[in-house]
Amino acid sequence: MPDPPVVSHVVHFGVFEADLRSGELRKHGLKVKIQEQPFRVLVMLLEQPGHIVTREELRKKLWPADTFVDFEHGLNAAINKLRGALGDPADNPRFIETLHRRGYRFIAPLEAHHPPAPPSERRGAMIDSPPEFAGSQSALSSSPGSGGGQGEVEAVQAGAELAVPATAQQAESLREAVGSAVGAVREPPRRKRWTIAAMVGVPVTLLAALFVLNVAGLRGRLLASLGARHGAPVPKIESIAVLPLENLSHDPEQEYFADGMTEELITNLGKVSALRVISRQSTMRYKGSKKPLPEIARELNVDAVVEGTVWRSGNRVRITANLLHAPTDRHLWAETYERDLGDVLSLQSEVARAIAHEVQAKLTPQEQARLATARPVNPEVHRLCLLGRFHWNKRTQEGLEKAIDHFQQAIEIDPAYAPAYAGLGDSYILLGTHSYRVPKEVIPRGKAAAHKALDLDESLAEAHTSLAFACLAYDWDWPGCEKEFKRAIELNPNYATAQHWYGDYLSDMRRHAEAITQLERAQQLDPLSPVITACLAYRYCLARQYQEAIRRLQNAAALFPEFWLAQSWLGDAYMANGAHQQAIVAYEKARLLQDGDPAEAAALGQSYTKGGIRGYYLWELGRLSEESKHRYVRATAVACLYAALGEKDKAFSYLEKAYEDRAFDLNTLQVEPRFDPLRSDPRFQDLLRRMNFPP
Repeated sequence: MPDPPVVSHVVHFGVFEADLRSGELRKHGLKVKIQEQPFRVLVMLLEQPGHIVTREELRKKLWPADTFVDFEHGLNAAINKLRGALGDPADNPRFIETLHRRGYRFIAPLEAHHPPAPPSERRGAMIDSPPEFAGSQSALSSSPGSGGGQGEVEAVQAGAELAVPATAQQAESLREAVGSAVGAVREPPRRKRWTIAAMVGVPVTLLAALFVLNVAGLRGRLLASLGARHGAPVPKIESIAVLPLENLSHDPEQEYFADGMTEELITNLGKVSALRVISRQSTMRYKGSKKPLPEIARELNVDAVVEGTVWRSGNRVRITANLLHAPTDRHLWAETYERDLGDVLSLQSEVARAIAHEVQAKLTPQEQARLATARPVNPEVHRLCLLGRFHWNKRTQEGLEKAIDHFQQAIEIDPAYAPAYAGLGDSYILLGTHSYRVPKEVIPRGKAAAHKALDLDESLAEAHTSLAFACLAYDWDWPGCEKEFKRAIELNPNYATAQHWYGDYLSDMRRHAEAITQLERAQQLDPLSPVITACLAYRYCLARQYQEAIRRLQNAAALFPEFWLAQSWLGDAYMANGAHQQAIVAYEKARLLQDGDPAEAAALGQSYTKGGIRGYYLWELGRLSEESKHRYVRATAVACLYAALGEKDKAFSYLEKAYEDRAFDLNTLQVEPRFDPLRSDPRFQDLLRRMNFPP
C-alpha cells in the first residue's frame, strides 16, 4: 500500500497535537516525552485514521530488517510506550484500538490545520467540514488504470479542497452511489448524526467531501459501488465465520461474557438462510490462535470472517466488529456499537443486520422480523444465561449441573425470559442423553422447560430442537419429532445441533440417504466438530456400509486423536464387519482415552488374548456391573453384550429395563447391528411396536 500524503504537519486530537515535521508530541501545548519508534507508529496510524494499519504494514515500514521475534517485541514495546504517552489504556481506548491478530486503528476524531492553497492550484470548490469528520485523506480515480483526465473523480490533499466530477453524467453517478451508501450507513454511538433527509439534494461538492473524509465508512461503500460499475464487483460472500471476540477487559472472570456475546452473534447471523454460518464449536477452536485469517478461512471453508472485541464496564457494553474477505484478507467493513447492558440483545441484532447488509445477503421478510425483534433484558438475567451457556458448552456432568443452577436463578429473577427456559431444557436433556442421569428422571423436566420457552417465544430454534430430541429419545413420537426439527431448522438454518440431531432421527427411521445428506450439512456448519464428524461416519455402519464407515471413522480418529468416541465407534464398525482383532485394538485406544488408565486398557486386550471374543464380552459385562455401582449405566449396552453371547433371555430382560428407563440409544433399535441376533424373536417385534416404530 503506498503511503498516503500527510495533510498537515500538525494534527490535533483531543488535548494532544502531533507535529509530524519536528517529531514532537504535545499535550495542552506542553511537550510530551516520547521515543522515535513509538512516534513513528503514531504517524502511520494518523495517516489512516479509522482504518486498520496491519502489523505487517508496520513491520515492512518500521522494522524491515529485523527478525520476526525482534519485530514482535519491538512493536509491542512501541505500542505500550505510545499508550503510556497518551494515557490510553488498551482495555478502554480513546485513541488507539487493538484489533487482535491484525493490527491497530486510530479511532479519535482528528483536526488537521494547514495553510490555504493558492487559487491557481484549486481544482474544486472549498467547503468547511465539522472537525469530527476531518483527518482522512485519499485520492480516487473513476476506474483503475484510467490514467486521469477529464473523467477523473479525484480528491486533492488540501484538507477540504475537493475535485468535483467533471461531467454531469459522473455527477449523477456519484449522487446515486452516495445515495445508496448513505442509506446503509450506521453511525457509531456518540457521533453527530446526519439525517438522510439532510443528505438529499446536497451539492456534489459536499458529497465529494463526505467521500474524501470517509464519514461513517462512506468512502468504502462508495468505492465498492463505483468499483462494481467498472468491473470490480464486491466479493461474493455466501459463507461466514465469527471468530471469538477478544475480551478487552483482560479479566479471566469475564471470558464467559466474551464467549457468550460471540455465540449470540453467531445465533443471530444463523437466522439468515442466504448465509452459511459456522457454528460456535468450530470457531472457538481459534480462540487465541495466531493463524493468518486466510488460513483459518480455508480450514473452515468460508468466504468471509468476522473478528472483533467486546468490552464491558459497569452497565455499558461495547462491541467492535470487523468484516474481512477471507481469500484476499481484504478489510470490507468495521463498526463499533455501544449500549447499556439492558439493550444488549438489540445491539446483537443490529450487528447481525449490519453484517448481513454488508455481505449483500437477501433477507426474507420473516428473517428481517426476527432480527428486528429484541426485547430489553435484565442485565443480571442476561449474565446468568451467558454463564449457563458457558457451562453447558462443556458437556460435562458438572458443567450441565452448574448450567441448570444458573438458568434457574435467571428464571427466578425474570419468569418471562424465554432463553432461560430454553437453556434449562437443553441442560436437562443432555444430562439424560449423555448417560449422566437416568433419562426418565431428567428428560421430562427438559421437555417441560422447552414447552415453557416456546409458550413465551415460539421463534427459539434451540427450544424446538430440545423438544424434538425429547420426542426422539423419550416419547418416541416420531412424527412430532420430525415436525419440531423442521421448525427449528426453518427458524435457524445454521443451527448445527438441529441439523445433526435431525440426521440421527432420519437414520433411526432407516432413511439412510436422507440422513447422510443431513449430517453432511451439519458437518459443513461445524467442520471441526469431532462428534458430528464421527457420527456421520458411524451412520454408514448403521446403513450396513461397513467399509465406508471404517474408512471414515479412521479419518475421524486421525483428525481428532483425543476424541475417544471415534475410536469406540470404529471398534463397533470393525466388530459388525467381523474384524474382531482390529475391533479390540480400537476399543483399547478408546478406553485409554476415556479413562486414562493404561492398566484397564491392557486388561481389555488381555481378555481377548486369553478368551477370544467371548472372553472380551464377559470382561466387559463385569466392568459394566462394577461401574453401575457408582453411576448410571445404560441397560442397552448390557443387552447388546448378552445378545452377542447368545443369551437372549438376559438380553431381553435388559431391553425391558432400557424401555422402562427410556434409555438413550434405544431409538436405534431398528438399525443397530448389535441387535441383529434378536430381530427374529417375537419379543423384539413387540418392543418395536410399543416404541411406535412405523412398520
